[in-house]
Amino acid sequence: MSEVVLVIPNWNGESHLRRLFPSLASQTRRPGRILVVDNGSTDGSIAYVLEQGGEVLVLPHNLGFAAAVNRGISSTSERLVAILNNDVVLEPRYLEILEDSLERGAAFATGKIYQPGRNNVLDATWDLVTRSGLPVRCGHGVQDGTFWNEAREIALAPLTAALFHRWVFDRVGELDERFESYLEDVDFGLRCAISGLKGRYVPEARAEHIGSGTLGAWHAATVRRMSRNQVYLVAKHFPSEWALIIRRPVVAGQLLWGLAAARHGRAAAWLAGKLAGVWNYRAMRASVESLTAGEPVLPLLDRFERELIEIQMKTGTDRFWSWYFRWTR
Repeated sequence: MSEVVLVIPNWNGESHLRRLFPSLASQTRRPGRILVVDNGSTDGSIAYVLEQGGEVLVLPHNLGFAAAVNRGISSTSERLVAILNNDVVLEPRYLEILEDSLERGAAFATGKIYQPGRNNVLDATWDLVTRSGLPVRCGHGVQDGTFWNEAREIALAPLTAALFHRWVFDRVGELDERFESYLEDVDFGLRCAISGLKGRYVPEARAEHIGSGTLGAWHAATVRRMSRNQVYLVAKHFPSEWALIIRRPVVAGQLLWGLAAARHGRAAAWLAGKLAGVWNYRAMRASVESLTAGEPVLPLLDRFERELIEIQMKTGTDRFWSWYFRWTR
């Protein structure tokens, strides 16, 4: 048994858990504990987890992904904390490889995550954030290839299937529950980057992830929250003079994402999210001082955009980001 506790938020995800738990049982380095934090499920999730020997922390109703993760971390004490979506499946050495990376000095680590049934199409590797306030899930929807086979230092890890030293949460703080679900990991990752923490992408650790398994990628509630939370990222992390310095990329990126939402019939949800973000903007700004004590954010965003351009050049141009850079560079 290792010193790892798995924290798995769940809401009516019995079918996902039935795929996940067999992969946990096959790990070459078994976790010390498996804790499912249940957001008020009405299906058979709780009974299944208990049958499999896992633990369940029952919340009274659906408080969102961020709150579930926070409750799980605060109720455990293991030295290493793995955060897993309930709709992932891990290859047998996943936890072992990530744990070894942490033992070699990384603050956190994540692996190469695929979309199931799509012939080596990637779902996630590591995250970046652009000057628009929009995050980038590097490799998402891209065919796997040589570029993605090289381990590298990263600044932001998706919380799809990531392993952390517990002291990271002590230093950076818990997830911001105002994000509810979606982009709370990007906010947390930015705080890690601002604090100077370094993570590791380890492609030998492999997993599959259905992605937006609870509601779906373009569900109206998903689009509304993502649209709102994009504004929250700007409010929390961008300097007060951002409208003078980087107004163009912010406007370009946010509008481009709105057009993408409209193509999926979600223009109303996008607009509702933006209005909610603007309405809460001042409240989100109130917490910014405590979050920008480390590396200034604008040099980070510039570095992330240069990295994104490099990725585009080496792995193929994504139409969305191609248009973004046409408008902003």
